[in-house]
Amino acid sequence: MVFSSLLFVYLFLPLCLLLYFLVKDIRARNLILLLFSLIFYAWTNPKYIILLVVMVFINWGCAVGIDSNGRRRVKKRWLILDLVGSFGVLGVFKYLGFASSILQSITGFPAEIIRIALPIGISFYTFQLVSYTIDVYRGEIRAERNFFIVLLYAGMFHQCIAGPIVRYQDVAEEIDYRVIDSDELSKGVTRFAVGLAKKTLLANTCAKVFDTLVPMDSIGSCSALALWIGMAFFMFQIYLDFSAYSDMAIGMGLMTGFHFRENFNYPYVGTSITDFWRRWHISLSSFFRDYLYIPLGGNRCGKARQIFNLFVVWFLTGLWHGASWNYVLWGLFFFVFLVIEKTFLLDILESIPKAFGHIYMVIVVFFGWIIFKFEDLGVMGTVFKGMFCGNGNPFTTYETGTVFLNYIFFFILCIVAVTPLLKNVSYILTRLGDKYKGILIFKSVIDVAAPVVLLALSTMALVGNSYNPFLYFQF
Repeated sequence: MVFSSLLFVYLFLPLCLLLYFLVKDIRARNLILLLFSLIFYAWTNPKYIILLVVMVFINWGCAVGIDSNGRRRVKKRWLILDLVGSFGVLGVFKYLGFASSILQSITGFPAEIIRIALPIGISFYTFQLVSYTIDVYRGEIRAERNFFIVLLYAGMFHQCIAGPIVRYQDVAEEIDYRVIDSDELSKGVTRFAVGLAKKTLLANTCAKVFDTLVPMDSIGSCSALALWIGMAFFMFQIYLDFSAYSDMAIGMGLMTGFHFRENFNYPYVGTSITDFWRRWHISLSSFFRDYLYIPLGGNRCGKARQIFNLFVVWFLTGLWHGASWNYVLWGLFFFVFLVIEKTFLLDILESIPKAFGHIYMVIVVFFGWIIFKFEDLGVMGTVFKGMFCGNGNPFTTYETGTVFLNYIFFFILCIVAVTPLLKNVSYILTRLGDKYKGILIFKSVIDVAAPVVLLALSTMALVGNSYNPFLYFQF
């Protein structure tokens, strides 16, 4: 089951909210959320519930073990056991096939590459659970003795599949006590509707245009302009798709009294790669910063050690996204630019107009998404060559021009959607509404009508298109 399905929007979520609001006791509400979360996660493949429960049990048990012992040596043993167990399970499911293919290419063994289906969400809830246990080890939070509370924290259907990566200390108090007022409920519904529209109306259309311009079965003969425009649409798609999931997760959190941190802050308006990564997938970036980069020494050591720390972080960031060499290259691609920026480029960017820094950031990120998109390195090379007519392909064709003209206004709409323009307009209207009653009424009507209109448009887009998973489900 996915958020962007009629089954979820019109049956699963309303039924969950109905039962949730019929009861007033917090324990009963937690039980309802837990039961619906388990149903949601088991919908595609029920056997992966066992894996989720095992992962929660490992971290719950180790956290209790850490919290119950005063000796640091014993605490460290529990932490090591937790890390080995958690990342061991993740490694088997996500990287065993990749490792066996590397071993086969070097030694010829094994004869057949091991292939294990990747459980959806395992990367996200593993990091979430590990952050919980580490925080207990650091003494920042106390271990939760109730196993089912930890299971709810890790498996809450709002965000367990594709984030944001929520830290236990951010929601611990709300698990035990939370109040939902009508204003936050309204904000949650609006945020959910915006996310649904982003996915169904924008991201899915971007995917359609990309597939039209860059057909995989004839990618070598695509015109150069088709590749450039197609990758621009993919650049829009991956942001709109992933931020849509986060919007819907945050919205459902507000509907049920939880406040999840923002996961995106308009990354495409950044003025450097450093700035981009402060704005993109914030929960993952902060995880690697707080649980890997800083413990390794961060920038407190010499320049050489700092570069090594960055290398480790970005190698693992790439590998976290998938068991394929292109993701490793993608991580190292950004590592190179971040090192260049820390060495000298940031000082230059700060001394020149921000527009130049923004153009530089967009170009680097654009080529980064090409590395990210194509797992087959041969296909990736074909795309890079084709963008400069290196495959004997034409610069453009009649079909390319026709497709782009048909979607040019949609292209402009996507540009608006990835910037804070609409947010700023809303803010201006709110400020003006304090002075002019007519504008206040207009803004109030828009606030009420917008989620209804977006939900209606999204519903029409979903009819006949029952399964359209989010891109980050595969990670």
